[in-house]
Amino acid sequence: MVHTANWNYPTSIRFGAGRIAELPAACKAAGISRPLLVTDKGLAALPVTQSTLAIMEAAGLGAAIFADVDPNPNEANLDAGVAAYKAGGHDGVVAFGGGSGLDLGKLIALMAGQTVSVWDLEDIGDWWTRADASKIAPIVAVPTTAGTGSEVGRAGVLTNSITHRKKIIFHPKIMPAIVICDPELTVGMPKMITAGTGMDAFAHCLEAYCSPFWHPMSQGIALEGMRIVSDNLVRAYNDGTDIEARAEMMAAAAMGATAFQKGLGAIHSLSHPIGAVFHTHHGTTNAVVMQPVLKFNRPAIETKIARAADYLGIRGGFDGFYDHVGSLNAALSIPANLTALGVKDPDLDELTVMALEDPSCGGNPIELTAENTRALFEACL
Repeated sequence: MVHTANWNYPTSIRFGAGRIAELPAACKAAGISRPLLVTDKGLAALPVTQSTLAIMEAAGLGAAIFADVDPNPNEANLDAGVAAYKAGGHDGVVAFGGGSGLDLGKLIALMAGQTVSVWDLEDIGDWWTRADASKIAPIVAVPTTAGTGSEVGRAGVLTNSITHRKKIIFHPKIMPAIVICDPELTVGMPKMITAGTGMDAFAHCLEAYCSPFWHPMSQGIALEGMRIVSDNLVRAYNDGTDIEARAEMMAAAAMGATAFQKGLGAIHSLSHPIGAVFHTHHGTTNAVVMQPVLKFNRPAIETKIARAADYLGIRGGFDGFYDHVGSLNAALSIPANLTALGVKDPDLDELTVMALEDPSCGGNPIELTAENTRALFEACL
């Protein structure tokens, strides 16, 4: 048997409580002297952000911030961020926050020096080569949630505000040069965000583990990532000050994003259009559709999931694992279905088209078709 694959692994990560104090040193190492901190609207005024800006200012880096970032960032947010970057004469980005702030920060660094449209850099074939790599600004990433793992990724998700399609924008050079993973920054996360982002990390690991593609290193990372989330997410949800559980979840988030280069699947191909059209929280949406997708994929993954259940200490093989996901969702107050999440009167035909266009569907263990994808959406309502 001959295997051929392209594998990539994360960048330099400074992990540990209190390590946000090393942000100035990280910027210096990345060659940044005038950073623009990019975060979302909800985080901008919070103490965790203001204290980080104070660290930057005290080190002579300024305290410039761009926070016009929606929960599902779009091209208008990107254009405004690029304009702010250029107007401020910045030479790098501190991408700060959850998935939206991290993704948009990376894309601002990508697009600030480009002449092509961001849509020309979608993750299709070698489209990334259309960018001028020499014009991509350096990035330091600082996650404040534990879910997306965007801090160790080479892509960002951007919603087209006209078509409501979520697009994955890719370039190898938007992998942050340095990541600061400080679990103390996640202590103030609301319960709902802790739950949704945590289940996002679990979904990344689960789908990577189930993907039919060959990537044995990602397979191992995905399996251990599922165990970490299973053992620590409810702890972090019930006691947000449990710094050990917060640290474990922050590690699992980075592991999930590292693992899913092996592939994602129907969980994400369903949740991306739902989030784009109905503006639902991405990780929470993943959690809502997780059990229906497991049931749908069962013929292809039953043995593999039984092995995962054994590793996680779950009895009952596939059925035990399936029930465990339901128990996690219940313990985290995840809505029971898409209707309860707020998805009202969906155009299932349009959502099906969008799901089949999503690149995640190519990694699903069972091939997605118009008929079975529509039925899967119906099962999630």
